[in-house]
Amino acid sequence: MIFVTLGSQNFQFDRLLIAIDELIEQGKCDDEVFAQTGYSDYEPKHFRFKKYLDREEFADMQKKADIVITHGGTGAIIGALKKGKKVIAVPRLAKYGEHVDDHQLQLVGQFEELELLYNCHDCSELGDAISYVKEHEYKQYQSNTDRFVRDIDDYITRTFL
Repeated sequence: MIFVTLGSQNFQFDRLLIAIDELIEQGKCDDEVFAQTGYSDYEPKHFRFKKYLDREEFADMQKKADIVITHGGTGAIIGALKKGKKVIAVPRLAKYGEHVDDHQLQLVGQFEELELLYNCHDCSELGDAISYVKEHEYKQYQSNTDRFVRDIDDYITRTFL
């Protein structure tokens, strides 16, 4: 299953939803697809969707998914990577009214350099992206949160105790 998550910020991402609908309509994607569409105006015709999911629904969809297609937000990407999902990230672009600037291009590019996800710059490449990630193995995401907390704890212990 493919889970599409577009985040909770007040920006539409109709371009991505339309591209997925077109792939399904053209017979280029036969996977089950479910999308959390957020503030998008477009309502998919060929796959199930819900504007907003509560935490349990979101976790359930993410758990069922083999592939997560998401915008280029840090939280959405890291959340999927931590669950071991194959991720296709499509950066939101300001020229389409999807965000205030194009910072997601850089962010997704950095995750791509780390070989953690597929960076889909252009929605017309989405079919190829889906085929590619099904066959490709990505590096596992390694959080440095534990190391960071240990370093802070060590510093406090050495300095104040």
